Amino acid sequence: MMKSHQNYSSPAPAHTETLDESSVAGYMNANFITVPGNMTVNKAKEYFLSQLKTDEIPTQLFVTADDYQLRGTLSVKKLLQCEDDDKAVGVMINHSYFQVSPDDDRNDVAHLLGKGGLDVVPVVVNKTLVGVLGEKEIARLIEDENTEDAQRQGASLPLDKPYLETSPWALWRKRSVWLLMLFVAEAYTGNVLKAFEDQLEAAIALAFFIPLLIGTGGNSGTQITSTLVRAMALGEVSLRNLGAVIRKEVSTSLLIAATIGVAAWVRAWIMGVGMDVTMVVSLSLVAITVWSAIVSSIIPMLLKRVGIDPAVVSAPFIATFIDGTGLIIYFKIAQHILHI
Repeated sequence: MMKSHQNYSSPAPAHTETLDESSVAGYMNANFITVPGNMTVNKAKEYFLSQLKTDEIPTQLFVTADDYQLRGTLSVKKLLQCEDDDKAVGVMINHSYFQVSPDDDRNDVAHLLGKGGLDVVPVVVNKTLVGVLGEKEIARLIEDENTEDAQRQGASLPLDKPYLETSPWALWRKRSVWLLMLFVAEAYTGNVLKAFEDQLEAAIALAFFIPLLIGTGGNSGTQITSTLVRAMALGEVSLRNLGAVIRKEVSTSLLIAATIGVAAWVRAWIMGVGMDVTMVVSLSLVAITVWSAIVSSIIPMLLKRVGIDPAVVSAPFIATFIDGTGLIIYFKIAQHILHI
């Protein structure tokens, strides 16, 4: 007797069901069509056509052994065009196919599927076919992963429901954790200002440029982090490319720093703070911009290496870190040039 599921094209589990959507199991469709490898082409055609319940026609069939172990995939187009009705479908199958496990992490699978080219993926446990990811499931999986990455980069835990269905209480729980962490991180910025209190009193003009300096460093880091995390998600870069990434970003940051440094020089000159302070501000902007490029290039890759989603290195976190370290750079340069 032939074993098979009844309908490949029935709807995937609803998005709101209580499934573990951090893994493939929360997305796979348990409805699909299989045929045994010893079935003839003629019988396979008849069976396939008898199992279609909707207008959605799958592009692939799954060929299995009697124990439901997956032997390969068979193109529906190839099956329907075959004129040798007595041929066994087992000799027509494709043994080279991409497969996933129900326990595979959504993040890892999304990165592979995001490269495109796949419209159906078998879900296999110990060589046994237990489900499939069709076009709809693949699209939803990738969309959910991209949404989670975007929310994490915005310093918020991922939402469990669509935004309009999420209560203010739930939003508070998702956002307050990150905001408290950022609050603690920002606290050391005040400590830096306290430590350089004498320098600020000696040259009060230095305080005028603090928002400009930390804002520029944070903005620069945000640009790099956003670009790099996305490139990592697409598989374009990894830790082995760290050297190339740092060289590229530092080179870019030097060009940006030169541009912003000139703008800072003009700004300081217009404010009439004196040549020494103008020099401090311009050099600090260059140094902070380069430092921001190095930090924003290294941290996401190191976290990815230790198994932490680089998306959690959100733009606010990078900006907060650069705020404090940037102030240290600023005051150290001021000490050296102003002798205070």
